[in-house]
Amino acid sequence: MTVPQPDTLKRPIPSTKERITAVGLGTYGVFDAGLSKTARDPLREVLRLFVEGGGGMVDSSPMYGSAERVVGDLAGDLAVRDALFLATKVWTSGREAGVRQMEDSFRLLRTNVIDLMQVHNLMDWETHFETLRAWKEEGRVRYAGITHYATSAFRTMEHIMKTAHPDFIQICYSIVTREAEERLLPLAADLGIGVIVNRPFETAGLFGKVRGKPLPPWAKEFECASWAQFFLKFILSNPAVTCAIPATGNAAHVLDDRKAGYGALPDIRMRKKMVHYIDTL
Repeated sequence: MTVPQPDTLKRPIPSTKERITAVGLGTYGVFDAGLSKTARDPLREVLRLFVEGGGGMVDSSPMYGSAERVVGDLAGDLAVRDALFLATKVWTSGREAGVRQMEDSFRLLRTNVIDLMQVHNLMDWETHFETLRAWKEEGRVRYAGITHYATSAFRTMEHIMKTAHPDFIQICYSIVTREAEERLLPLAADLGIGVIVNRPFETAGLFGKVRGKPLPPWAKEFECASWAQFFLKFILSNPAVTCAIPATGNAAHVLDDRKAGYGALPDIRMRKKMVHYIDTL
């Protein structure tokens, strides 16, 4: 069984109902290209194809080397800033250090407004949230969020969700890392908090698990034509998820990934079948 979807899957941000495409673009590792034209040219094509296919969310961080600068430069060169939902992070301790780092992000991303500023790995989150609340009032940032890459942080994230009410959380969730289904995803749905999923492919580890294996024939029931789409459609079929952000610097991969945002999604019965299939490989 499948759940029909519109031609391009978009999800509302719970706090405002603004809609963004459910397949975004991560920049960790792959967009750390420095000033090299040879390294940047493939990324220019990735960003062009991403926007051409209706993509919006691009997620970065000061932790990702030169990724913010590369995103800002390429978005400027392609004149696509208005099509992007720019998300980045603050990753330091102390108010003044946080302000300086976030000001750097504005400069590197070449923008006067950052759509989503997130506290990376919860570092000094209470301090930074005071700044973000003020900047939201001023219109400098549109949304505020928290992130973490590990399931061990979920309990702390629950506390922050209940007390600080961020617009977004960014968490690890995949077909093999499903702890978020127990408490965090239901809580996000209850509180009206958007969910961004990082590491949807387990840093490419999932592809190693299925290497050399064909897709099960029943994947066609939810219009799935690749393993990347299989893994992304599993994530997106959880209604609490707002957006998944696979990172890629490969044009063919960005075209493949975005197809997960089209057509049908698996229903509850099919999700269980997918999990059983992967767990028994």
